[in-house]
Amino acid sequence: MKRRDAIKDLSMLPLAGSIMLPQRKAAETVSRSAEIAASKEIYQAIGVEPIINCRGTFTIIGGSIERPEVRAAMDAAAQVFVQYDELAFGAGKRLAELTGAEWGLVSAGCAAGMKHVTVACVTGGNPEKLIRVPNLAGFDKTEVIIPRYSRNVYDHALRNVGVTLITVDSIEELSNAISSRTAMIYLMAGDESMSGPMSLEAISKLAKPKNIPVMVDAAAEDLTIPNVHLKMGADVVIYSGGKALCGPQCAGLVLGRKDLLMSAWQASAPHHGPGRDNKVGREETMGMVAAVEAWTKRDHAGEWKRWLSWLDNISKKVSTIESVKTTVVEPKQLSNRTPQLRVSWDPAKLNITGEEIAELFGRTKPRIALGGGSRDGATFISITTGQMQPGDDKVVSDRLFEVLSQKRAPQKTDMAAASVSLKGHWEANVEFFSSTSKQTLIIEQDGNWLEGSHKGEFSVRELQGTVEGNEFKMRSTDRQPGDAITFMFSGTVKDDVMTGSIYMGEYMTAKFTAKKLKFKMKREKIMIPSGPPLAT
Repeated sequence: MKRRDAIKDLSMLPLAGSIMLPQRKAAETVSRSAEIAASKEIYQAIGVEPIINCRGTFTIIGGSIERPEVRAAMDAAAQVFVQYDELAFGAGKRLAELTGAEWGLVSAGCAAGMKHVTVACVTGGNPEKLIRVPNLAGFDKTEVIIPRYSRNVYDHALRNVGVTLITVDSIEELSNAISSRTAMIYLMAGDESMSGPMSLEAISKLAKPKNIPVMVDAAAEDLTIPNVHLKMGADVVIYSGGKALCGPQCAGLVLGRKDLLMSAWQASAPHHGPGRDNKVGREETMGMVAAVEAWTKRDHAGEWKRWLSWLDNISKKVSTIESVKTTVVEPKQLSNRTPQLRVSWDPAKLNITGEEIAELFGRTKPRIALGGGSRDGATFISITTGQMQPGDDKVVSDRLFEVLSQKRAPQKTDMAAASVSLKGHWEANVEFFSSTSKQTLIIEQDGNWLEGSHKGEFSVRELQGTVEGNEFKMRSTDRQPGDAITFMFSGTVKDDVMTGSIYMGEYMTAKFTAKKLKFKMKREKIMIPSGPPLAT
């Protein structure tokens, strides 16, 4: 079957609970199963094992599954050429019609949209300024104000423009921070932006009289029509295409003031300047338009009901296991709005934790991404439905039942005695992918337990860990406004030399060696004079 024919068939699938003839429905189910099998094979051919997504719309595992309408639009758009400015104007007008916003723009993801709008606010659409970004010397507008609750890892998109971020903790601080240099105010959508003393509404009342744009990052939210953020006073709101909208993973939806969005488009590819590296193709543009059109027609209530039915299937199967309890959570907020199932149990009875199951499921076949944790003497895993596909509920419930039903011996809680001493000062040489770094560890040891400090390139942070035999595990976290990197050291000690690796989460793994410093200064008493020196 040709891919185009498969997509044509997929456009008729009962995605929102529509009634279809049994024979036709069965045939389409077979067609969909065949396409999924082929999709898995394309990854397996290069040694990558696909994942069942019970975690949500995380970019690191692919975001969302594109709607059939989106894939069909992208496939069609890829077959012909268009002039990109004309495409942007046509898409902008159509997105405005669909959403009720003044204008629309398709960017290369939500973060790219944030970057383009920041450039628009800094340059005012003046290309002489545009080509100088991020060198803002001589610019009038160089500052962006952000309430502390909105500082996050994604505000790198703003910092990439070269602006100075001013973080404020109150509406009074925000008011005092506004000046002739203020280019924009940035908010991350959430409970605090919707109500309270530093809500979007309160901030926009300060900003509008001074003609300061307010941009809202609503990446993972459901699209609201009419748009709740624009109604509350935002000038621009930005969504991720690859989350709730189930549009192109590499596209973002920017809605709001036409003048700002025109300047933002000027600052994005194919135009040269700071946004050239954030290229969005004609395929993603038309795919994003198709995603918004599909959003306005989707049976959202039907989707929710189907998601709940999958959780019910899983719940019924695992609830028969001793000590297992299930709870369905139906979030009301707009962000990551999808039903979740929490499966909890007594770890002392089943002898396994939620974290261990999440790790096991994520690393072995069939690979399943889900959340895991422990709280108040119980342990749990969480299953998020929004990106689960038909049939996933059976795979998940079967595997979860199998693992939770297994008989296990109680886990040993006693640690093996430490056979080495890590107490002291250590000079570490860390090997990253393309550079090395000199860092310092200062460690105190109490039996198996380690504590101390880890000095990296720019900061000193607390260090904690354990040692059993000659094997150690240690952890420190470098925290910066909006960012945090956890360093997880593991390895062995021999002859006062550590060797091992540093797991850094999304930043992958580094290698390191460390040598204990030996101080050879002469031991002698120190005499401190009782008054000022009599000679210099």
